[in-house]
Amino acid sequence: MIKMKAIHQDMLSSITRGEQLLAVLIDPDKMDLEGLSSFMIKLNASIVTHIFVGGSTVEAFKTDELICVLKGLTDLPIVIFPGDVSQISSHADALLFLSLVSGRNPDYLIGKQIEAVSVLRNMALEVIPTGYLLIENGKKTAVERVTQTQPLTRYDIQHIVDTAVACQLLGMKCIYLEAGSGAINPINVEIIQAVKKEVHIPLIIGGGITSKQQLDSAYAAGADMVVIGTAFEENASFFEELNK
Repeated sequence: MIKMKAIHQDMLSSITRGEQLLAVLIDPDKMDLEGLSSFMIKLNASIVTHIFVGGSTVEAFKTDELICVLKGLTDLPIVIFPGDVSQISSHADALLFLSLVSGRNPDYLIGKQIEAVSVLRNMALEVIPTGYLLIENGKKTAVERVTQTQPLTRYDIQHIVDTAVACQLLGMKCIYLEAGSGAINPINVEIIQAVKKEVHIPLIIGGGITSKQQLDSAYAAGADMVVIGTAFEENASFFEELNK
């Protein structure tokens, strides 16, 4: 049977205390294991609170291998941010059980989730149901290519809000607003504010955030957690701005 841990409850407790959560997203296909140790020294010295692991397309077994190494380098919770069922690892602490509600491809709304059940059944892995909304950012993303879905336009804020509220009514435990890796336009403050006003579950924001100013703006608008990936991949000195 699936055994639940406390990652989601810890998130709720931190949010209640007014803490700002920050996750770094590590793509197993892009992270060199030989350089991981020095990378993690910088990460552990920063204000990062969670590690997300995953990518739109990842070579088989790479996710599990990376998580096993990470476990020996940090005490931070490791959460799978899966692009596919093959990225599920029993060595992680939790899994964002994503449903791509911004698209209409049944495989990514429910098909992949059903496929994952046989993998998850005997794992001691916390599963966190998460409504995943891809928001158009100015260029085509890997998520679009892989899932064959269209993102929501960033100009129709009410539709984004309604989609997020529908996720909450369906019982999902988190909302993830995603602009995509290397986004030209990150999720803007108007969208974050509007969603936060009507959604009362943790709000996660990711994609295109490359500066401390953008990070602070997302928090000020209502983000409970911000996820940064490409910024760290392209500019390791970004850690210096985020030291404890």
